[in-house]
Amino acid sequence: MTKTNAMRLLEAAKIPFEIMEYEVDESDLSGVSTARKTGKDPSQIFKTLVFSGEKQGYGVCCIPACEELDLKKTAKAFGEKKVEMLHVKDLLKVTGYIRGGCSPVGMKKPFPTVIDETAALFDKIYVSAGVRGIMLGIEPGALAEYVNAKLLDVTVTE
Repeated sequence: MTKTNAMRLLEAAKIPFEIMEYEVDESDLSGVSTARKTGKDPSQIFKTLVFSGEKQGYGVCCIPACEELDLKKTAKAFGEKKVEMLHVKDLLKVTGYIRGGCSPVGMKKPFPTVIDETAALFDKIYVSAGVRGIMLGIEPGALAEYVNAKLLDVTVTE
């Protein structure tokens, strides 16, 4: 198994995590698909989304795989009038990660980050380890502290 930069950083910070590998299907990189393959609750698998705003530049949100990012709530959380999702073609250049392998840990530079508040409902959430096919199981509070994230509601509510 490949040791990713995210794993090395968490080990150096002495933050415990679990490694969960899964089979990658290039035609379906969704977190819901990952949850199905791993037998985990899709509410516990968190996808890492990157957006841009006019004032702050780039920002990061980690939300449950089964949820959608609410751009209005996100803009408010980051003190922006509006935010736009980063184009997939720009993801590698901005973060150092590719779609389906974007981790909140170890991006090219630290960006303001929000983790959806539902993370607090779990002892452990799963985020990308920085490559497709490997997730990190980590205590949400430890992750939030490490990436200097706030826990806020940023998902679409019906």
